[in-house]
Amino acid sequence: MSAAKFSGGSFAPLAQPVFAVLWAATVLGNTGSFMRDVASSWLMTDLSASPAAVALVQAAGTLPIFLLAIPAGVLTDILDRRKFLIAVQVLLASVSITLMVLAHTGMLSVSALIGLTFLGGIGAALMGPTWQAIVPELVQRQDVKSAVALNSLGINIARSIGPATGGLLLAAFGAAITYAADVASYIVVIAALMWWPRAKNANDALAEGFLGAFRAGLRYTRASRPLHVVLLRAAIFFAFASAVWALLPLVARQMLGGDASFYGILLGAVGAGAIGGALVMPKLRERFDADGLLLGSAIVTALVMGALSLAPPQSLAVVILLFLGGAWITALTTLNGAAQSILPNWVRGRGLAVYLTVFNGAMTAGSIGWGAVGEAVGVPVTLLIGAVGLLVAGFILHRLKLPSGDTDLVPSNHWPEPLVAEQVAHDRGPVLILIEYNVEKHHRIAFLHALDEMSHERRRDGAYGWGVTEDSADPQKIVEWFMVESWAEHLRQHKRVSKADADLQGQILAYHSGPDNPVVRHFLTINRPGAA
Repeated sequence: MSAAKFSGGSFAPLAQPVFAVLWAATVLGNTGSFMRDVASSWLMTDLSASPAAVALVQAAGTLPIFLLAIPAGVLTDILDRRKFLIAVQVLLASVSITLMVLAHTGMLSVSALIGLTFLGGIGAALMGPTWQAIVPELVQRQDVKSAVALNSLGINIARSIGPATGGLLLAAFGAAITYAADVASYIVVIAALMWWPRAKNANDALAEGFLGAFRAGLRYTRASRPLHVVLLRAAIFFAFASAVWALLPLVARQMLGGDASFYGILLGAVGAGAIGGALVMPKLRERFDADGLLLGSAIVTALVMGALSLAPPQSLAVVILLFLGGAWITALTTLNGAAQSILPNWVRGRGLAVYLTVFNGAMTAGSIGWGAVGEAVGVPVTLLIGAVGLLVAGFILHRLKLPSGDTDLVPSNHWPEPLVAEQVAHDRGPVLILIEYNVEKHHRIAFLHALDEMSHERRRDGAYGWGVTEDSADPQKIVEWFMVESWAEHLRQHKRVSKADADLQGQILAYHSGPDNPVVRHFLTINRPGAA
C-alpha cells in the first residue's frame, strides 16, 4: 500500500517509515509474547490443577509491573530510550530461551515457570512506559493521537493472533516450539530498534537525576486531584475484572472441557472483540461520554463473567468472549485516555507509570485474591461474586466523574528568570520562594480560594511545602511561600508552568492592588559557618 493512502486520518502515522517499521515490529513482538503467555498458562494446568497456582502465573506476570513501573518511567526520561528498549528486548529473549530449553528437556517446574514469568514481567515493566513515551519522537505532532490509537490497535491485533497461534503451536508441536517462536519475534524487534536512526540525547544542564526525577513524579501524583480520580476508577474496575483473566485457563479446561488450542481460541476471541471495539469506538464516543463508556464496560464484563459461570457450550463461550474483548478495550482506552489528557509532557512518562502501577497492582492483587476464593468456593461461584462486585462498584463510582482533560497543558514560559547577584549552583538548596500580594479586604476570601487552587499547581510542579501568611501590622499584605529542594528544581518549575496554570495565576493577579506586580523573592539556604 502506498504512502499516499496513509496521507490522512487514523492511519496517517503509517506514512512515516520509522513509525511504520517499529509499529510492525511491535505487533510481531506482542504476538510472540501472547504465544508465550498461552504456553505458560496452559503448562501450569499440566503441572498443577490448583486454582491458586494457575492464578499465580497471572500474578507473576503483573506483579513486577506493579513494583517497577514508576522506576521504569523515571529511567524512560533519563536514559537513551533506544538503547534501553534494546536491552529490555534482550532480557525478554533470554527468559523465553530459558523456558524453551527447560520445556524441551522436561525440567520445567511450577517454581521455575512462576520465576521466569516474573522475570518476563520485569521486562514488560521496564518496556511499557518507554514504548508510550517514544511515540511523539516517531510522528508529527498532529499525528500523535492517531499513533497512540494505532498502538492500541496493534496490541489487539497481536492479542487476536498470538493466543490462537500459540494454542495451535502448543497442541501440534509442544511448548518448546511455542517459546522458540517468541524468541524469533524478539530478534525482529531488536533488529528494528537497531535500524531506528534516533538522534542522540542533547545535553541539558537541567537534566534530572534518577532520585530527583523519582521524587518529582511522586510529588506530582500526590498533588494531582484529577489523576487521583482516574487511579481510583482504574483500581476498582480492574480489581474486580481480573477474576475472569485469572481463572480463564480453568474455565477453558475444567468447565468447558477444552484443550490448549481451544484456550488459545478463547484468547483470540478476546483480541478479535477488542479490534471490533476499537473500530466502533468513534461511534460510541459520539453517543457516550467517558463515564458512560466505563460504566458500559463494567456492565458487559460482569455479564460475560456471569455467563461463563454457567459453563456454556464452547461455541457460545467464544462468542461471549468477543464481547469481553470489546468491553476490555473500551475500558482500557477510556482510562488510559483520561490519564494521558491530564498529564503534561514533562511528567507524562512518570504519570503513566503510576497509572500502570495501579492497573497491574489491581490485576495482581485481584488474581491472587480470586485464586484464593476459587480454592474455597469453586470457579463458577467466584466468577459470580466478581460479576456482582463489578456491577455494584460500576454504578457507585459512576457518580465520581472522570476529568474532562480539556485544560491546556502546553508550557506557558511566562515566568521571568529569577534575579541573582551571582551564579547559583544547581544543587544548592532548599530554596524558599516568597510572593507578596496586596489584597483589599473585600477581595480577601475570593483571593484565598484562588490561592488554594494555586497550591496544587505549585506542588505538582515541584514544591514540597506551601503556605500563606499575612502581615500582622497590615493584613492586606499576604505572602504566599513555597519550597523546592534545589535551585535546579526551581528553574525546572519555570519550564513546567502550563498555559492553564498561567490563566489561574492571571485570576489571582486580578485581586492584587497597587501600581506594581507582586514582589517575588528567592531565598537560598546558607551553610553553617565552617561547614563544608
